Amino acid sequence: MYRFVSLVFMVLFSAAFGQVKPTIYVDIPTEQKPWNHIEWNSAPEQFQFAVVTDRTGGHRPGVFPEGIKKLNLLQPEFVMSVGDLIEGYTKDTVQLNAEWKEFMGFIDILEAPFFYVPGNHDITNKVMEEKWKELFGVSYYHFIYKDVLFLCLNSEDNLRGAGRGTIDDAQYEYIKKTLEENPEVKWTLVFLHQPLWVQEDTKRWKDVEKLLANRSHNVFAGHYHRYWKTKRNNGKYIALATTGGGSRLRGKAYGEFDHVVWVTMTDEGPILANLFLDGIWDENVATEELVDLVRNQPFPVQMTPVYLEETHPENLSVIVKATNHSDTKMQVNLTGEAHDQLFYQLDQNAFVVEPNDVLTFNLHLKNLDKNALTDLAPLKIKTDITYEFESQPNVSFSSVLNYKPFLKHNIRKASKIKLDGDIKEWKEATWIPVEHMEGAPFDFDGPEDFSLKFATAYDENHFYVALDLTDNNFFIEEEGSYWDQDAVIFGIDGRPVHISAFNGGEGRGRDWMAYMRTFKKKNPVYNENRLPTPVTTEVKMTSTGATMEIAVPLDYLKKNGGEDWSNLRFGLGYYDYDAEDENPTTHFWFPAWNSLQDLPGSGMLFRK
Repeated sequence: MYRFVSLVFMVLFSAAFGQVKPTIYVDIPTEQKPWNHIEWNSAPEQFQFAVVTDRTGGHRPGVFPEGIKKLNLLQPEFVMSVGDLIEGYTKDTVQLNAEWKEFMGFIDILEAPFFYVPGNHDITNKVMEEKWKELFGVSYYHFIYKDVLFLCLNSEDNLRGAGRGTIDDAQYEYIKKTLEENPEVKWTLVFLHQPLWVQEDTKRWKDVEKLLANRSHNVFAGHYHRYWKTKRNNGKYIALATTGGGSRLRGKAYGEFDHVVWVTMTDEGPILANLFLDGIWDENVATEELVDLVRNQPFPVQMTPVYLEETHPENLSVIVKATNHSDTKMQVNLTGEAHDQLFYQLDQNAFVVEPNDVLTFNLHLKNLDKNALTDLAPLKIKTDITYEFESQPNVSFSSVLNYKPFLKHNIRKASKIKLDGDIKEWKEATWIPVEHMEGAPFDFDGPEDFSLKFATAYDENHFYVALDLTDNNFFIEEEGSYWDQDAVIFGIDGRPVHISAFNGGEGRGRDWMAYMRTFKKKNPVYNENRLPTPVTTEVKMTSTGATMEIAVPLDYLKKNGGEDWSNLRFGLGYYDYDAEDENPTTHFWFPAWNSLQDLPGSGMLFRK
């Protein structure tokens, strides 16, 4: 454990105010410091600072630096962070240096001090941990400013990654000592990356909460890319959304938005304002009650998927179901977009669903030119929901429902499959092409650049997938990030069709399995030890690409769908990196389940 030496920085306040700035106590032993400078941007009375949250985990370029520019307009006295500043997840020091250089370039334009806090994308392994120490000295620390204790913690103490944060013994003892030495501060503010209060097996975090229970305090975290505020332990615990990190951006009701938090520290405690890129909200932008109503329930309106043997149907009727899980009335408005191939009509498009009630009606479709099901573009219906409260403002949110009827795909019963990567015994199988592409079109050169088709089967013990892959330029880096090289990714949801069809990416690893495999020689599978069931793959490289066979134990499907399981939802994709192209292209059978283009019910396979 570190032996800490107190360093006291005393800075005179501007002569224009004719008084002395409060003493700042900094308790750091190393020459390197986890901040850029301590030239405080201060006011003479109460003070104001900002908090930025997750930038990575699927970052969207340009958002974070735009947030920094807006902070310069607001002129906070300093800026706190809650981690996930770089993409990380690599042992490649060249890549780490480049990512930290890029991030510090963003901070160089910030006029206020910036305080670094590590997230799982910043510290995931020993190489990244050493890089953090090289840059910032320590991974947890504290300082006192105007009688407020700022406690900056490391939720990645044991390098266990996403969803498995910890506070270990040494850090706990440091926290305990810090709190014991500062019993009379006006307020205590805690910053860490993972919201440990919603995780299990966090080692000493519950003990930390006991230390905080009898003092005025707030806790800020990030990680889940969704905002919610919880009152617990005599304090306010707030998980923040994103400042450029991966998000579906479905709005306030889902807690999905880009923001910075503006904190005004008063004698009565902090006052929070969530500064959206398009407006300002207070700390009640998403409460636990709203979380229970909106996020913890399926979207209130669903269109039942249809699976057809007929390839060119003319007329279809689809059931639309609107469910109100609340104790108040729910107003629904449906607005459809024009469609070139389908004529459609809703039996209802504006209606009220009574509390705790369900309303069903029909959507009628006419395939004007009898187009093939596989060629139909999705139908898009904008759905606006408003809960009409009597004692509080109404809550409104919306979503675009994507819909199309699907060709029915069956899984054949196999007599014998030898898992060796050779697909010669799959000659009689039904092969399905993977044709949906995302990315820059000029980085895709046609079928010789990439193409993929797959087939499925099952026997008494396993569910099998065979892949026939064309790739003229495999990009493989043994020490590189799994996400920055060629890789196959698939999802399997074995729950009944009425549940799995509406899987929007929630419950990964718990309710459904996500599997990612690169072409590395060592440890090709991402987080293989955390898969809910063992998955076996065999690869055979060919002159034009590769063939692959995958086996998933049938017991996993039976666990989710019962002994007489009849279906599973299957998602398949490929990340294609080419050395000569600037950007990768991604190829999916159907759009990813957690994307805005998701087609509910897509990828369903039926046991034959």
